[in-house]
Amino acid sequence: MQILAISKPRNVEETRLLQNHHQLRARVFADRLGWEVDAAGNYESDPFDALEPTYILAVSDDGQVVGCARLLPALGPTMLANVFPSLLPSGGLRAHTGMIESSRFCVDTSIEEGRGGRSVHEATLSMFTGIVEWSIAHRFTEIVTVTDLRFERILARVGWPLQHLGEPREIGVTMAVAGTLPANRDTLLRLRPANYRSNITHPFDQAA
Repeated sequence: MQILAISKPRNVEETRLLQNHHQLRARVFADRLGWEVDAAGNYESDPFDALEPTYILAVSDDGQVVGCARLLPALGPTMLANVFPSLLPSGGLRAHTGMIESSRFCVDTSIEEGRGGRSVHEATLSMFTGIVEWSIAHRFTEIVTVTDLRFERILARVGWPLQHLGEPREIGVTMAVAGTLPANRDTLLRLRPANYRSNITHPFDQAA
C-alpha cells in the first residue's frame, strides 16, 4: 500500500486513480453510510472538487484506491464554513494561513491488505499519516474537519484526539462535530505504520 498526493493529474494513471477515488466516495458515503451526497452513476463529487484541492489517496498493491481525503486551505471556501456553519461557535471559523481543511475522508476497511491484528486498519493509519505528512511539507500546522462521533472515537484511539470547535449536532443520519487536529512531527511519528510508504516529500527522515 502506498500513499499518493495528487492535485492536477499529470498522466493517465493519476487520472484513473482520481476517477477510482470518486467511485470509492460513492460506495462509502452514498451506499454504505446513506449520506445525502450527489452520487450519480456510482461517482460522487461536489462543488469543492472544482477548487483544485489536493487529494491524499491510499493505493493498494494491485492499484486500487482504498482510502482518500480532500485537502483545501481553510482561508478559502470550505465545507465547514460554507456547508456546515451550524457546527461552528458564534465567532465562526477562525481560519489562518497554517490551517488546512480535510474533507471526504473514507477508507475501504473490507480489504485484506493491511488488516493484520490491529484495532484500526493500516489503510486508516496510513491515510492519517499521509494527511499529516503533506500538511507539514506544505507548512500547515493545523487540520480542521467535520466528522461524526463514531470516527472521533477512532481518532482518540490512535492518539490523535479532535479538539471540538462547537457542540455536536445531528445532520442527516449522523451526529456530526467540527474540530481541529495538530499536524506536527510528533503526530506523524506516532501515527505512521511500520510499512508506511508515500510519494510525499517532507523534512523528516522516513526511517526516524
